[in-house]
Amino acid sequence: MAELPRLKPDPIPVIHPVQEFAVSGARAAVYERTKKGLGVPWMGVVAMAFAHYPRFYDTLWSAMEPITGTKVFRQACQSMRDVAEREAEAMEPAPLVSRLISQGYGVQEIDDIRACNEVFSAGNMPYVLMATLARLLLEGNSWQGAGDLGRATSPTPAMPKPPLMEPHHASGDLAALYGELREVLGLPFVNTDYRAFARWPSYFTLAWSDLKHRLSEAGYATRVECVHQAAIDLAVSLPNASGITPDALRDAATSDASLEEILSVVRLFQWLLPGLAVNVAFFRSQLQR
Repeated sequence: MAELPRLKPDPIPVIHPVQEFAVSGARAAVYERTKKGLGVPWMGVVAMAFAHYPRFYDTLWSAMEPITGTKVFRQACQSMRDVAEREAEAMEPAPLVSRLISQGYGVQEIDDIRACNEVFSAGNMPYVLMATLARLLLEGNSWQGAGDLGRATSPTPAMPKPPLMEPHHASGDLAALYGELREVLGLPFVNTDYRAFARWPSYFTLAWSDLKHRLSEAGYATRVECVHQAAIDLAVSLPNASGITPDALRDAATSDASLEEILSVVRLFQWLLPGLAVNVAFFRSQLQR
């Protein structure tokens, strides 16, 4: 089994996400295939940051694409989601529904927040596997998984891309909240999930206020480590349908930039995504009662 300690790069590397609106032609086609293959309505920051290195990303995606949409890939995503939700629920998040109703939120609005959460509760998992496979291969670990490549019996339900409150949309309290997010999480950017939840600023302020105090608890790191380890175990168990080798991905990477630069970016996302999965699951649990 691959040894892949959870590792936050220091210093944090500069990332250069290639936004969806900035691509065309063959690059836009790869983006559409990525979203279709992963069953998500948005290009995650992780994928857009990887796409700054085009040969690296094309090689990685070409290795992943044959297994997306298969039963084994779908099952791996569900298994990882189960771990994240189990760990988040064990933190006993404070219920928010009655507090939101007392603020004037209607049932439909709360259901809309739940639907937004579902996009990320499901959609983050394939991105965790993407970052984990990329790190495994770049660090020289072979990918020797096997399994049934049968296609899933039903397609992933189409989900609309949630509207995002971008940092340049934020003023006053929301801008301060974004600053706090970056400081507490130790990141130079605000993840897509949080920008989507901030569509309801008063809700997100409550949700984040409960979570932020848990992040420094000793048990939180242990819970995130469980998701990190599940991602490794599930990633290496997936069938390597393309037969990609560590050398092939490393060669692709070094045609774009130094291996150290790309590996630092990959490690950043492979470090942060398990925590993001737990946080989104925590927000989900807050809305269950």
